[in-house]
Amino acid sequence: MRATQIKTYQSAPRALVGLRAPRRIAQARSHPTPRPLEGTNMCISCGPAVSRRSALTALGGVSALFGAAALGGLPANAAPVSSVGSLGSLGASSGPGSDQFVDVHSHFVTDRYVAAAIAAGHITPDGMPGWPSWNVGEHLELMDSAGISKSILSISSPGVHFGNDADARALARELNEFSANVVGTHPTRFGHFASLPLPDVNGAIAEAVHALDNLNADGVTMLSNSAGIYLGDDVLIPLLTELDRRGATVFVHPTSPPGQEAISLKRPRPLIEFLFDSARTIVDLIMTDRLEQFPNINWIVTHGGGVLPLVADRVDLFKRLFGGNDIPAQTLLSRLWFDIAGTPFPRQAPALVDLVGTEQILYGSDYCFTPPPAVAAQVQSIDTATPPNGWSSWRALTLANARRLLPEIAPIGR
Repeated sequence: MRATQIKTYQSAPRALVGLRAPRRIAQARSHPTPRPLEGTNMCISCGPAVSRRSALTALGGVSALFGAAALGGLPANAAPVSSVGSLGSLGASSGPGSDQFVDVHSHFVTDRYVAAAIAAGHITPDGMPGWPSWNVGEHLELMDSAGISKSILSISSPGVHFGNDADARALARELNEFSANVVGTHPTRFGHFASLPLPDVNGAIAEAVHALDNLNADGVTMLSNSAGIYLGDDVLIPLLTELDRRGATVFVHPTSPPGQEAISLKRPRPLIEFLFDSARTIVDLIMTDRLEQFPNINWIVTHGGGVLPLVADRVDLFKRLFGGNDIPAQTLLSRLWFDIAGTPFPRQAPALVDLVGTEQILYGSDYCFTPPPAVAAQVQSIDTATPPNGWSSWRALTLANARRLLPEIAPIGR
């Protein structure tokens, strides 16, 4: 991507779309009063007053290219989509029947978060050309266009820890309170997975407790590795113990592996490194018996499990050679949850179903790092794919599964 394109994407205006004054809705737990994020012009229910047309013009061509890079190319059975406006052809109820997606893999950013990441050297996050923009109005427009009833917000890679424990704790708290405010203002449309300041384990435990007890978080986010510490590492046992005690949901998001400079060939790490790092950290959980040790954690693995469908049998081979429990990898993996963000068809989702079945498969868009044109292409590939046996559509399947994992989302309203 040319420098001028990168600049356009980073500085593109954010539209004020379909926004209304916040309305307080009673909930079991209270949420902080919505407010602009300190030191920014970003509010959870407002954005800079620019026209939708100017925003779409600025974002259209560049975001389509950005999205193709994020997804590693558009799905093979998807029709070309060239602009944000093309989402309108989908319609909020365009999928088979009236089933709506629940999106367990959707992201947000704030001005202060992006500034902190850039200051720490993450100018092009994980090798992508630049940072996306985000606001509530645009996210809701994307959801309505794609037929998504509810999105669970989270912070993506590179996470919140940029070298200093105290700063990471403060940033995690700020972002978790921000997303809780979004949920408080739009409780029928959003949920959130809390960020943790790993590899600061004590800070992560404190933040998980705060987010789950006080911010009504639907779970927590953990990166595939934190400064080279993978999920099976002994240092994480106190955190996993607390999460297991609570029966918490853990959304595992991939990030760049250690030493990525030597292996990524100067290409964006989401292209293939994310898929391998997801598999690496789940295999680590298997080889260290953490899945058996902490059976009450609900793990969500992104992007169809990455390369896990291809290496599961190899894991069993090495368990026999080097020791380990006698539970087949397929059995252990069938206990996990998997979203199908990225390019699920025509090959990734069928391979995943062949490995783990259909009962633990969820929908994920990867918005806002995957922009609307690429989300539209992904949705189209899912809606036109042959549904699993016994199901009218992939929407119906993933919705039923989401309601089992996160029962508080049902009934889902507007």
